[in-house]
Amino acid sequence: MKQYFRRKIRNGEYEFFFAHNGLEALALLYNNPDIEIILSDINMPEMDGLTLLAKVNEMRNPALRVIMVSAYGDMKNIRQAMNNGAFDFATKPIDMDDLAMTIEKAIAQIDFVHKSQAEHSQLESLKNDLTIAKDIQQYILPRVFPPFPEETARLDIFASMEAAKDIGGDFYDFFRIDEDHIALTIADVCGKGIPAALFMAVSRTMIRSKGSMCKSPGECLTESNRLMAAYSVDSMFVTVFYAIYNTRTGQMTYCNAGHNPPHLLRADGSIEHLPLARNTIVGVFDNMDFEEDTLQLEQGDVLMMFTDGVTEAFNLAFEEFGEERLDHILVAQAGKDSRQIIEAVKSGVKEFAGGAEQSDDITMLVIKRKG
Repeated sequence: MKQYFRRKIRNGEYEFFFAHNGLEALALLYNNPDIEIILSDINMPEMDGLTLLAKVNEMRNPALRVIMVSAYGDMKNIRQAMNNGAFDFATKPIDMDDLAMTIEKAIAQIDFVHKSQAEHSQLESLKNDLTIAKDIQQYILPRVFPPFPEETARLDIFASMEAAKDIGGDFYDFFRIDEDHIALTIADVCGKGIPAALFMAVSRTMIRSKGSMCKSPGECLTESNRLMAAYSVDSMFVTVFYAIYNTRTGQMTYCNAGHNPPHLLRADGSIEHLPLARNTIVGVFDNMDFEEDTLQLEQGDVLMMFTDGVTEAFNLAFEEFGEERLDHILVAQAGKDSRQIIEAVKSGVKEFAGGAEQSDDITMLVIKRKG
């Protein structure tokens, strides 16, 4: 054996270990875990080859290959060995050229197993990274409700974001500007996965930063767009609804940059849709001036802001959830608080989908004027 494969041994490609029986072979395997090919006679003292094969199978090593050797015509034992997981067989007298080809085939399979294991490890590592990224993404979104405890007598806010993948491109945000004004944002970044999540983090940071310095929603998005368009990669963009709400008067000044028009649930149970966006998306065209509009919320009025993952959710029949179903749920929630409204919509979308895979991020932000 060594004589035939001397060149392989000399080049460090092969290393041989020899055992007189199955028990010695098992000891060699445990002491030399790098062994990957076993050439075993079926008939051996103390432990035969079929028993050794069973013990090797118990080791659960997907890269280990067993080649069985038997007398010519011993088809019963050969068939049993193959049925029990042997890689191949050789008959006596052994044709060394044929054995060499069998070993090469075994090596090719072993290499494939190692490659698959490496790719699996990489996927597991990526999955772990995505889990961490998802936790970080959820952490940067406001999660404490009510967000402004000192304003609970005058307003009620709740928000939710459910990513279609491990991490998403939607986001919501709210922060105080001064004693009487708070900023509200809901946005949808184009694309999915890691690129969208990174662009989402940049967009949120940019809008929050400019929002704290700019006096109006139009100015905030104009400045945010100018910077984001200058550094946009692969033509990524974001649709944004950004508003400044006066907690004392209930007046809202907003700028809609290509986003879904929010739905307004009046205190009397009627539904209104805000006008379609007059502004383009954010992050593509620089030197754009973004226009704004105003809205008056009366006591008991609710403004539902959402991304298209809500209305464009599909069921198993490839039907869209649509705005009509959304309005039907909103009307049924008249008088409820913001959390109850969002939970009702989430339940409605889930029931409508009926097990269909979520195709887009589902994000909602609801504000209700209480007084």
